[in-house]
Amino acid sequence: MPRIDTKTGRAALPSRREPYWHKHARDRHIGFRKLEDGSGTWVARYRGEDGVRAYRALGELSEAFGFDQAVAAAIAWFGERDQGIRPSAETVADACRAYVTDRRKQKGEAAANDAHRRFERTIYGGGGKAGDRYRPHPLGCTALAKVRRRAIVAWRDGLLEAGLSKASANRTLTTLRAALNLAVRDRHVTADSALEWRSVKPFAGAHRRRELYLDLEQRKALLDAATGAVRDLIEAAALTGARAGELVSARRSAFDERTQSITFSGKTGSRVVPLAPAAVTLFARLAKSKLPTAYLLTRADGQPWAHSDWDELVREAAAAARVGKGTDAKPLPAGVCLYTLRHSWITAALLGGMSPLEVARLVGTSLAMIDRNYGHLANATARERLAKLTFL
Repeated sequence: MPRIDTKTGRAALPSRREPYWHKHARDRHIGFRKLEDGSGTWVARYRGEDGVRAYRALGELSEAFGFDQAVAAAIAWFGERDQGIRPSAETVADACRAYVTDRRKQKGEAAANDAHRRFERTIYGGGGKAGDRYRPHPLGCTALAKVRRRAIVAWRDGLLEAGLSKASANRTLTTLRAALNLAVRDRHVTADSALEWRSVKPFAGAHRRRELYLDLEQRKALLDAATGAVRDLIEAAALTGARAGELVSARRSAFDERTQSITFSGKTGSRVVPLAPAAVTLFARLAKSKLPTAYLLTRADGQPWAHSDWDELVREAAAAARVGKGTDAKPLPAGVCLYTLRHSWITAALLGGMSPLEVARLVGTSLAMIDRNYGHLANATARERLAKLTFL
């Protein structure tokens, strides 16, 4: 039998393309391919219960990677095969794309688009506005089995340098970990690898309460300053409190004028939302003459809104808006964005007497979120009601 476990044995072997095999266990072999120049490479062979053979290149022969090291690498690979690991998703970017496909099947188009936009900006590139496309991140090109905690930490920290807030960076980190966990469940990488990303913590202090609120006059001023398609989007956000993604992904079939309701689909699933009369009037106008599959809200060119297409348009409208007339006219506070209208809707609804449970259901969030960010409003309204009661 040819010896590949010693230097003397390997030196005596003639060069050939077919490896010399050393049996480690039943259906598990370590091979050495002897090259003409005297060097060589290690390879492993595995046969599963289905009788199909699989091969794995382990590395080149060197002082640091001899027979013992090749055996250790082969044993690790044999263990992966025994666990059913099939690395068809080879890189982090592959895992992210597979996760987007899974979200589309499990949660719908809105959830898939949200994950895709996050990965498009931070992992596999593409997207962005014309002439400003996002570049692929080195982490996306990393093999799943070689992902290390320090690389994910560096990627997470780089999100802030790219302009994301801590809260947005944390949501993107959560989405990435979900994609990598799916790769584990689908047997693309071992469960031991999950320790690398599970130990990466989100930024602390990211969930600060939103303070920017537009009152009724300010909301009307913003709407008056807006023109074209973004005006409809601003009005829809102000009248429903829905997320931007839910609004721009809504189809004509989602609006039911008879029941005066609309179905929104987003990251928290689908929900049927009753509409105020002004919102019914808006959506009835937007739905007029459209096919069931057409988008209710589109850009000025008739195309669907892409992520953040509206950002600059909303900023321009906010900069132009004025509350009051003449020399007494005042500008809107700095930092107004489309999400400001969602926050303003929730605030106005709670101050108007709607219960936190009603508000949570209408805007598609949890009672815990309402309590964390808007609990102080409940105290304010409670004081007003307490003042009208007599206990003694």
